[in-house]
Amino acid sequence: MSEFHQEVTPLNRVVKEPSLTGGYIEYEDFDCSCDVLSSLLYTLFQQNWHQVGVGHIVQGGVLELEFPAAPKICILYDGYLTVVTESWHLHLCIEANLGGPHCKTPLELRKQRQVSRAAFYRRFNAEGIPRSWGIDFWNGASENLMTIFLPNPYVEGENLLPEGKPNLAKLELYEELRDIYVLGKKPIPFHTNPLKHPYISVCTSTRCLPSRKWQPIFDSLKAAVEKAGLDIEVRTSGCLEVCKLGPVVFYSEDKTWYTRVSPEVAENIVNEHLVQGKKIIEHYYPPVSKT
Repeated sequence: MSEFHQEVTPLNRVVKEPSLTGGYIEYEDFDCSCDVLSSLLYTLFQQNWHQVGVGHIVQGGVLELEFPAAPKICILYDGYLTVVTESWHLHLCIEANLGGPHCKTPLELRKQRQVSRAAFYRRFNAEGIPRSWGIDFWNGASENLMTIFLPNPYVEGENLLPEGKPNLAKLELYEELRDIYVLGKKPIPFHTNPLKHPYISVCTSTRCLPSRKWQPIFDSLKAAVEKAGLDIEVRTSGCLEVCKLGPVVFYSEDKTWYTRVSPEVAENIVNEHLVQGKKIIEHYYPPVSKT
Protein backbone atom coordinates (compact mmCIF):
# COMPACT_ATOMS: atom_id res chain seq x y z
CA MET A 1 0.00 0.00 0.00
CA SER A 2 1.38 3.41 -0.96
CA GLU A 3 2.25 5.95 1.72
CA PHE A 4 -0.50 8.40 2.62
CA HIS A 5 0.48 12.08 2.44
CA GLN A 6 -1.48 14.69 4.38
CA GLU A 7 0.06 17.57 2.47
CA VAL A 8 -1.52 18.51 -0.88
CA THR A 9 0.78 20.11 -3.43
CA PRO A 10 -1.03 23.05 -5.09
CA LEU A 11 -1.32 22.82 -8.87
CA ASN A 12 -1.60 26.61 -9.21
CA ARG A 13 -3.82 26.14 -12.25
CA VAL A 14 -6.70 28.59 -12.72
CA VAL A 15 -8.96 28.49 -15.78
CA LYS A 16 -11.61 31.08 -16.60
CA GLU A 17 -14.36 30.24 -19.08
CA PRO A 18 -16.57 33.11 -20.33
CA SER A 19 -20.33 32.75 -20.21
CA LEU A 20 -22.69 33.85 -22.97
CA THR A 21 -24.70 35.70 -20.32
CA GLY A 22 -21.79 38.03 -19.63
CA GLY A 23 -20.22 36.37 -16.62
CA TYR A 24 -17.66 33.60 -16.36
CA ILE A 25 -16.73 30.44 -14.44
CA GLU A 26 -13.44 30.27 -12.57
CA TYR A 27 -11.95 26.80 -12.09
CA GLU A 28 -9.14 26.08 -9.63
CA ASP A 29 -7.71 22.63 -10.37
CA PHE A 30 -6.40 20.37 -7.61
CA ASP A 31 -4.69 17.00 -7.27
CA CYS A 32 -7.11 14.21 -8.22
CA SER A 33 -5.12 11.23 -6.92
CA CYS A 34 -7.16 8.60 -5.10
CA ASP A 35 -6.02 9.53 -1.57
CA VAL A 36 -6.82 13.21 -2.12
CA LEU A 37 -10.22 12.55 -3.71
CA SER A 38 -11.09 9.95 -1.07
CA SER A 39 -10.38 12.39 1.73
CA LEU A 40 -12.34 15.21 0.10
CA LEU A 41 -15.34 13.06 -0.82
CA TYR A 42 -15.49 11.39 2.58
CA THR A 43 -15.49 14.83 4.19
CA LEU A 44 -18.31 15.97 1.92
CA PHE A 45 -20.55 12.91 1.89
CA GLN A 46 -20.01 11.43 5.35
CA GLN A 47 -19.32 14.51 7.47
CA ASN A 48 -21.11 17.31 5.59
CA TRP A 49 -23.92 15.50 3.75
CA HIS A 50 -26.43 17.99 5.17
CA GLN A 51 -24.65 20.93 3.51
CA VAL A 52 -24.00 19.67 -0.02
CA GLY A 53 -25.87 18.60 -3.11
CA VAL A 54 -24.71 16.46 -6.01
CA GLY A 55 -25.73 16.32 -9.64
CA HIS A 56 -24.90 17.17 -13.22
CA ILE A 57 -25.06 20.40 -15.23
CA VAL A 58 -25.32 20.78 -19.00
CA GLN A 59 -26.82 23.54 -21.11
CA GLY A 60 -30.57 23.04 -20.95
CA GLY A 61 -30.69 20.81 -17.92
CA VAL A 62 -29.59 20.53 -14.31
CA LEU A 63 -29.86 17.49 -12.04
CA GLU A 64 -29.47 18.33 -8.36
CA LEU A 65 -29.94 15.86 -5.50
CA GLU A 66 -29.84 16.44 -1.77
CA PHE A 67 -29.00 13.96 0.97
CA PRO A 68 -32.08 13.13 3.08
CA ALA A 69 -29.81 11.70 5.78
CA ALA A 70 -26.26 10.46 6.22
CA PRO A 71 -25.41 7.88 3.53
CA LYS A 72 -26.13 4.25 4.39
CA ILE A 73 -23.06 3.17 2.45
CA CYS A 74 -19.90 5.04 1.45
CA ILE A 75 -17.46 2.48 0.09
CA LEU A 76 -14.66 2.06 -2.46
CA TYR A 77 -14.72 -1.12 -4.55
CA ASP A 78 -12.68 -1.77 -7.70
CA GLY A 79 -11.97 1.91 -8.21
CA TYR A 80 -15.55 3.12 -7.80
CA LEU A 81 -16.78 5.16 -4.89
CA THR A 82 -20.35 4.09 -4.18
CA VAL A 83 -22.57 6.27 -2.02
CA VAL A 84 -26.04 4.97 -1.13
CA THR A 85 -28.84 7.03 0.42
CA GLU A 86 -32.39 6.07 1.32
CA SER A 87 -33.70 7.02 -2.13
CA TRP A 88 -30.77 7.20 -4.61
CA HIS A 89 -27.14 6.26 -5.06
CA LEU A 90 -24.10 7.39 -7.04
CA HIS A 91 -20.91 5.90 -8.43
CA LEU A 92 -17.71 7.82 -9.18
CA CYS A 93 -14.52 6.22 -10.49
CA ILE A 94 -11.62 7.69 -8.47
CA GLU A 95 -9.11 4.86 -8.91
CA ALA A 96 -8.33 2.40 -11.70
CA ASN A 97 -11.35 0.16 -12.37
CA LEU A 98 -9.65 -3.19 -13.02
CA GLY A 99 -12.81 -5.14 -13.76
CA GLY A 100 -13.15 -7.63 -10.93
CA PRO A 101 -10.91 -10.61 -10.19
CA HIS A 102 -10.18 -11.20 -13.89
CA CYS A 103 -9.12 -7.56 -14.49
CA LYS A 104 -11.32 -7.49 -17.59
CA THR A 105 -11.48 -3.71 -18.03
CA PRO A 106 -9.26 -2.70 -20.98
CA LEU A 107 -6.52 -0.17 -20.17
CA GLU A 108 -8.05 2.46 -22.47
CA LEU A 109 -11.41 2.13 -20.72
CA ARG A 110 -9.79 2.37 -17.29
CA LYS A 111 -8.25 5.68 -18.30
CA GLN A 112 -11.54 6.95 -19.71
CA ARG A 113 -13.59 6.07 -16.62
CA GLN A 114 -11.31 7.44 -13.92
CA VAL A 115 -11.42 11.04 -12.72
CA SER A 116 -8.57 12.81 -14.53
CA ARG A 117 -9.35 16.37 -13.53
CA ALA A 118 -11.01 17.99 -10.53
CA ALA A 119 -11.57 21.65 -9.76
CA PHE A 120 -13.27 23.98 -7.32
CA TYR A 121 -15.39 26.46 -9.21
CA ARG A 122 -17.06 29.82 -8.72
CA ARG A 123 -19.66 31.21 -11.14
CA PHE A 124 -19.48 34.98 -11.57
CA ASN A 125 -22.23 37.21 -12.92
CA ALA A 126 -21.76 39.99 -15.48
CA GLU A 127 -20.77 42.38 -12.67
CA GLY A 128 -17.91 40.10 -11.62
CA ILE A 129 -19.59 38.96 -8.40
CA PRO A 130 -19.46 35.23 -7.50
CA ARG A 131 -22.95 33.72 -7.26
CA SER A 132 -22.43 29.96 -6.84
CA TRP A 133 -19.74 27.60 -5.56
CA GLY A 134 -18.96 23.94 -6.11
CA ILE A 135 -16.60 21.20 -7.31
CA ASP A 136 -16.50 19.59 -10.76
CA PHE A 137 -15.01 16.28 -11.91
CA TRP A 138 -14.01 15.15 -15.42
CA ASN A 139 -13.04 11.71 -16.73
CA GLY A 140 -10.16 10.72 -18.99
CA ALA A 141 -12.18 11.70 -22.05
CA SER A 142 -12.64 15.25 -20.64
CA GLU A 143 -16.36 14.59 -20.07
CA ASN A 144 -17.97 16.20 -17.04
CA LEU A 145 -18.75 13.39 -14.61
CA MET A 146 -20.35 15.05 -11.63
CA THR A 147 -20.85 18.34 -9.84
CA ILE A 148 -20.94 18.86 -6.10
CA PHE A 149 -22.93 21.93 -5.06
CA LEU A 150 -21.52 23.72 -2.02
CA PRO A 151 -23.52 26.02 0.28
CA ASN A 152 -24.61 29.23 -1.43
CA PRO A 153 -24.77 32.40 0.70
CA TYR A 154 -27.41 33.88 -1.60
CA VAL A 155 -29.85 30.98 -1.26
CA GLU A 156 -31.87 29.63 1.67
CA GLY A 157 -33.75 26.47 0.83
CA GLU A 158 -35.52 27.15 -2.47
CA ASN A 159 -35.55 30.91 -2.00
CA LEU A 160 -33.12 33.69 -2.88
CA LEU A 161 -32.13 35.87 0.05
CA PRO A 162 -32.79 39.64 -0.23
CA GLU A 163 -30.23 41.55 -2.30
CA GLY A 164 -27.38 42.81 -0.20
CA LYS A 165 -28.07 40.36 2.63
CA PRO A 166 -26.16 37.17 1.83
CA ASN A 167 -25.41 34.69 4.59
CA LEU A 168 -21.63 34.70 4.19
CA ALA A 169 -21.20 32.13 6.96
CA LYS A 170 -22.31 29.56 4.39
CA LEU A 171 -18.96 29.99 2.60
CA GLU A 172 -17.05 28.44 5.51
CA LEU A 173 -17.08 24.93 4.04
CA TYR A 174 -15.86 26.15 0.63
CA GLU A 175 -13.07 28.20 2.19
CA GLU A 176 -11.98 25.42 4.53
CA LEU A 177 -11.82 22.81 1.75
CA ARG A 178 -10.13 25.22 -0.67
CA ASP A 179 -7.40 25.94 1.89
CA ILE A 180 -6.69 22.20 2.14
CA TYR A 181 -7.13 20.86 -1.39
CA VAL A 182 -6.43 23.84 -3.67
CA LEU A 183 -4.01 26.04 -1.75
CA GLY A 184 -2.33 23.42 0.44
CA LYS A 185 -2.41 25.76 3.44
CA LYS A 186 -3.70 23.07 5.80
CA PRO A 187 -3.08 19.31 5.95
CA ILE A 188 -5.66 16.72 4.97
CA PRO A 189 -7.54 15.94 8.23
CA PHE A 190 -6.86 12.17 7.98
CA HIS A 191 -3.78 10.04 8.60
CA THR A 192 -4.89 7.27 6.23
CA ASN A 193 -7.26 7.04 3.28
CA PRO A 194 -10.71 7.16 4.93
CA LEU A 195 -12.28 5.09 2.13
CA LYS A 196 -9.73 2.30 2.45
CA HIS A 197 -10.44 1.13 5.97
CA PRO A 198 -10.30 -2.68 5.59
CA TYR A 199 -13.57 -4.56 5.27
CA ILE A 200 -14.77 -8.03 4.41
CA SER A 201 -18.08 -8.42 2.60
CA VAL A 202 -20.43 -11.13 1.42
CA CYS A 203 -22.38 -10.80 -1.82
CA THR A 204 -26.17 -10.54 -1.51
CA SER A 205 -26.91 -10.40 -5.24
CA THR A 206 -29.67 -12.64 -6.57
CA ARG A 207 -27.17 -13.73 -9.25
CA CYS A 208 -24.87 -15.19 -6.60
CA LEU A 209 -25.76 -18.82 -7.39
CA PRO A 210 -25.89 -21.72 -6.65
CA SER A 211 -26.47 -20.51 -3.08
CA ARG A 212 -28.05 -17.21 -2.15
CA LYS A 213 -27.88 -17.97 1.56
CA TRP A 214 -25.57 -15.13 2.49
CA GLN A 215 -26.88 -14.45 6.02
CA PRO A 216 -25.16 -17.46 7.70
CA ILE A 217 -21.91 -16.42 6.01
CA PHE A 218 -22.26 -12.85 7.22
CA ASP A 219 -23.04 -14.02 10.78
CA SER A 220 -20.03 -16.37 10.80
CA LEU A 221 -17.68 -13.64 9.50
CA LYS A 222 -18.93 -11.13 12.04
CA ALA A 223 -18.64 -13.53 14.97
CA ALA A 224 -15.12 -14.58 13.95
CA VAL A 225 -13.92 -10.99 13.43
CA GLU A 226 -15.31 -9.93 16.81
CA LYS A 227 -13.76 -12.96 18.53
CA ALA A 228 -10.37 -12.21 16.95
CA GLY A 229 -10.63 -8.54 17.99
CA LEU A 230 -9.92 -7.27 14.47
CA ASP A 231 -10.53 -3.67 13.37
CA ILE A 232 -12.20 -4.84 10.16
CA GLU A 233 -15.75 -4.01 9.11
CA VAL A 234 -18.00 -6.90 8.16
CA ARG A 235 -20.57 -5.86 5.60
CA THR A 236 -22.83 -7.00 2.77
CA SER A 237 -22.38 -5.90 -0.83
CA GLY A 238 -23.97 -5.99 -4.24
CA CYS A 239 -22.55 -8.06 -7.08
CA LEU A 240 -18.86 -8.89 -6.60
CA GLU A 241 -18.46 -9.93 -10.24
CA VAL A 242 -18.09 -13.66 -9.48
CA CYS A 243 -21.51 -15.01 -10.42
CA LYS A 244 -22.74 -18.63 -10.12
CA LEU A 245 -20.07 -19.51 -7.56
CA GLY A 246 -21.80 -18.23 -4.44
CA PRO A 247 -21.72 -17.51 -1.65
CA VAL A 248 -18.91 -15.07 -2.53
CA VAL A 249 -16.75 -13.17 -0.02
CA PHE A 250 -14.38 -10.25 -0.74
CA TYR A 251 -11.57 -8.91 1.46
CA SER A 252 -10.66 -5.33 0.59
CA GLU A 253 -7.20 -5.08 2.14
CA ASP A 254 -5.51 -7.32 -0.44
CA LYS A 255 -8.36 -7.59 -2.96
CA THR A 256 -9.11 -11.28 -2.45
CA TRP A 257 -12.25 -13.08 -3.61
CA TYR A 258 -13.50 -16.37 -2.14
CA THR A 259 -16.21 -18.60 -3.64
CA ARG A 260 -18.58 -21.32 -2.39
CA VAL A 261 -18.10 -20.10 1.15
CA SER A 262 -19.82 -21.94 3.98
CA PRO A 263 -20.04 -20.68 7.57
CA GLU A 264 -17.10 -22.93 8.46
CA VAL A 265 -15.03 -21.61 5.55
CA ALA A 266 -15.95 -18.04 6.55
CA GLU A 267 -14.55 -18.68 10.03
CA ASN A 268 -11.37 -20.13 8.51
CA ILE A 269 -10.98 -17.08 6.24
CA VAL A 270 -10.93 -14.85 9.30
CA ASN A 271 -8.69 -17.04 11.48
CA GLU A 272 -6.21 -18.04 8.77
CA HIS A 273 -6.24 -15.23 6.19
CA LEU A 274 -7.12 -12.11 8.18
CA VAL A 275 -5.25 -13.13 11.33
CA GLN A 276 -2.33 -15.20 10.01
CA GLY A 277 -2.05 -13.94 6.43
CA LYS A 278 -2.61 -17.43 4.93
CA LYS A 279 -5.13 -17.48 2.10
CA ILE A 280 -7.60 -20.37 1.83
CA ILE A 281 -6.40 -21.70 -1.51
CA GLU A 282 -9.27 -24.18 -1.95
CA HIS A 283 -11.79 -21.34 -2.14
CA TYR A 284 -9.56 -18.65 -3.64
CA TYR A 285 -10.77 -16.95 -6.85
CA PRO A 286 -9.55 -17.04 -9.55
CA PRO A 287 -8.55 -20.63 -8.75
CA VAL A 288 -4.87 -21.26 -8.08
CA SER A 289 -3.30 -24.01 -10.16
CA LYS A 290 -2.01 -26.94 -8.09
CA THR A 291 0.62 -27.82 -10.69
